[in-house]
Amino acid sequence: MTSLEDLPLRPELRGRTPYGAPQVPATHRLNTNENPHPLPAELLADLGAALGSAALELNRYPDRDAVALRADLAGYLSRTSGERVGPEQVWAANGSNEVLQQVLQVFGGAGRTALGFTPSYSMHPIISAGTGTTWVDGHRSADFTIDPAAAVAQLREVAPDVVFVTSPNNPTGTAVDLETIVELYDVTDGVLVVDEAYTEFARSGTPSALGLLPGRPRLIVSRTMSKAFGMAGLRLGYLAADPAVVDAIQLVRLPYHLSSLTQAAARAALAHTDALLATVDAVKAQRDRIVDALPAMGLTSVPSDANFVLFGHFADAPAVWQALLDRGVLVRDVGLPGWLRVTAGTPAETSAFLTALEAVVAESGGRL
Repeated sequence: MTSLEDLPLRPELRGRTPYGAPQVPATHRLNTNENPHPLPAELLADLGAALGSAALELNRYPDRDAVALRADLAGYLSRTSGERVGPEQVWAANGSNEVLQQVLQVFGGAGRTALGFTPSYSMHPIISAGTGTTWVDGHRSADFTIDPAAAVAQLREVAPDVVFVTSPNNPTGTAVDLETIVELYDVTDGVLVVDEAYTEFARSGTPSALGLLPGRPRLIVSRTMSKAFGMAGLRLGYLAADPAVVDAIQLVRLPYHLSSLTQAAARAALAHTDALLATVDAVKAQRDRIVDALPAMGLTSVPSDANFVLFGHFADAPAVWQALLDRGVLVRDVGLPGWLRVTAGTPAETSAFLTALEAVVAESGGRL
């Protein structure tokens, strides 16, 4: 059998493993941060009609610039943020991962460096490696926040070409204040990407970085329809930035990268924004329910502005992960010693998780 070691891989890819969350059999799968609520019936009806209409012209290439979709996304951002965002400022691709890949193809690459404040989204260094971009771990404080002074000092030392700030952060759930983002932007000559995949779940008063775009041509805000919109299977991500950034992205995008069906489905979903986002408050309620229940078990959590909770501290987090799985609940071991991450599910899923966790704690006699 031929192995990877037998192939002429690029040197920086040797020894790496692909991204993936274990999808082992479990009654309650709370490990991948999906929105647990199904799509509303009225959207499903419109979705079928939109896809049927698009299918009539599948013999033709799709709109390669996704003009109508970008206009709808701009409208959504403008309505929900209170900031004026034009279609010329928006770009869409197959999930936010492709958006980030295109950003790195344009602004990263061989001889260039990307920096992100780890622990953070594990795809950032993976995509960097895939584009030949050197990755540097940025530092976080013990409470998983970004210390502005330390971060500024590190950016001055490294001078990265691309900086990633994930807000709310995955896997910790912590949001980054706008003042810190501005300080980081001002100290770098590269592009700064604020990854806002979970921003719709943020607690009241947590602002988006969209308001920082005017006058900052190197600032990029990335979003997704996989989380709050509950359309992880659609694979639609997008960014908002200066129009010049959108022009630059088009230098590397593949021809007709977004299918006609994807564009039609995304536009149908955006027409039902209010119904889709109605589930956000329900998810936030379950997130807060988890946070509130942990202290009685002798556990704690990191303050979360996302649809998940990082909880601990455990002497042996992998053992707790296995004990929960033995009780039918799958959470995520993100590799942080002492911590596990759980997605906020439906009320029934949250109850199952809390019941299982309580049993694990009781069984251990509090010696986790």
